[in-house]
Amino acid sequence: MRKLIHDIGLDTLPPFYKDPPFLLALGAGGLFWLLLARLRPLTPMAPRQVLSMPFLFLVVWQPWVGEILFRGFLQGTWSRSRWGERAFLGITGANALVSLLFVSAHFLTHPPLWAASVFFPSLLFGYFRDRSGSLYPSIFLHMFYNGGYFYLTGLPS
Repeated sequence: MRKLIHDIGLDTLPPFYKDPPFLLALGAGGLFWLLLARLRPLTPMAPRQVLSMPFLFLVVWQPWVGEILFRGFLQGTWSRSRWGERAFLGITGANALVSLLFVSAHFLTHPPLWAASVFFPSLLFGYFRDRSGSLYPSIFLHMFYNGGYFYLTGLPS
């Protein structure tokens, strides 16, 4: 069990919150939300909705499960192969393939343009998985991005 927890990347909690690239990734989320607000009218959620089960499902549960599956199991396993550890511009082969699968999974429940738009955040989540050796930065970013997005745009109907 200890090896599995290590392989997934849940055995260490690095101080990722002090890492300048991680802080830049947080800022990029904020810039995206500002851009989104300029492109379409936004109606932030009521405080009671933030504590609703659908919101918590999208902002807490889905990022944990998704990150454990995609960046924990798949990227963690594939990054130990020769092709998976090769990198181009800081993106490993394992990260690129996992990101394509992540997008494919979003096509099942999202409009095509929205599903395709998760490719770059997915690469970012995978980059921090590779950079830190831990899944926690990816989980936190995924929760942060989902939280801001759904808070500003509302829950899907």
